[in-house]
Amino acid sequence: PRPQLCPPPGASKEDVREKVWDYLEASGLADFPRPVHRRIPNFKGSRQACCSIKELDVFNRAREVKVDPDKPLEGVRLAALQARKTLLVPTPRLRTGLFNKIVPPSGATKEILRICATSQGIKEYSVPVGLDGKARVDLVVVGSVAVSEKGWRIGKGEGYADMEYAMMVSMGAVQEDTPVVTIVHDCQASENIQVVDIAEELLDDHDLTVDYILTPTRTIKTNCKRLKPQGIIWHKVSYEMLGKIPILKSLRYREKQAGKDVTLQDEHSDLANANTPAALNEKAMAENTRPQAATGSAQIGQHYVESDSLSPRLEGSGMITTVYVGNISPSIRVSELKCALREFHATPLRLNWQGAQHRAFLDYKDKATAESAVSSLKGLSLGGNTLRVELAKNQRNKGQAWIKNLPLGSCVQPHVAR
Repeated sequence: PRPQLCPPPGASKEDVREKVWDYLEASGLADFPRPVHRRIPNFKGSRQACCSIKELDVFNRAREVKVDPDKPLEGVRLAALQARKTLLVPTPRLRTGLFNKIVPPSGATKEILRICATSQGIKEYSVPVGLDGKARVDLVVVGSVAVSEKGWRIGKGEGYADMEYAMMVSMGAVQEDTPVVTIVHDCQASENIQVVDIAEELLDDHDLTVDYILTPTRTIKTNCKRLKPQGIIWHKVSYEMLGKIPILKSLRYREKQAGKDVTLQDEHSDLANANTPAALNEKAMAENTRPQAATGSAQIGQHYVESDSLSPRLEGSGMITTVYVGNISPSIRVSELKCALREFHATPLRLNWQGAQHRAFLDYKDKATAESAVSSLKGLSLGGNTLRVELAKNQRNKGQAWIKNLPLGSCVQPHVAR
């Protein structure tokens, strides 16, 4: 008997996903990579569906196109490259930033462009685009597991497409009228060719909707009226997600500086337990990182160095580990870096600011603390530059006499020669 696709009334998102995945496999419609479960499924006819995008005015007018890295969207990436559009592809699981821009070699042949459109080509022919890369995306193309003719979409369940769109809103990379396209197969239920029906109650505020659905046989304009995500919904973001997606930290820091509420999902429960011993200890730690009334600083040539009042720990312990921070924008003052370090719970024992060289060195009590700071600061963007953060290559004796008794400075910037 032919497998049935229509999910039962009251089905959850996961029920819908499982039905679609099972149906594609059982009907012989699934294509490499197999099995399609837990993926944005590739299907037979995906290249034909992708080719339909060349008939859309929104594609032909677009100069900059963001296309997800999923296999069934390979044909759209190729079409964008062949049309000489700027092609942006999200980094895998957003681990190293938000976008990679695909840059084919000069004089690339059709075959090279085909390679550029593949997952391997994305690795070989791309350059990262940071938060301040001034991306202006004219068209967004996403994969889906299921989608309704009303434009309501279900992804594979990890939320990356929704998060990518919300991050683009926060960056100013998309506008309210930026069209969103998805590519799916004509899934069959009974005798009728139709796209899966999805109950609206399954949708949440962070769910991305689509304006066009392309299948191997149809082009559907959804005329969807439901609002797309208006930005990152911070109270639905967990500490775990913040740790997995470094660029989220930079966006959160930026929005906090702009006065927005960036309270995380976990922090709501933290606030409810604000008087627990752990919370009080956390509060005490935060107090210790705030500017003190009696502060001092030293300017040594073009360097600005500060350390805390317990600096004898810096001498002879053999434990101090230094973190290098590079690619600091010329517009950034030491006070801004220090405030960011406190925000990300990465306050060092000592800060050696070398603004003229666009770098700084941070000393931590041991390697584990330094590595934790590197992890926290990865992907942080200040003043238009994504910082380069790593353990310093040369770990030297940290007990230089000329800085050993300097107290921890405040957030107030001394005059630093630039």
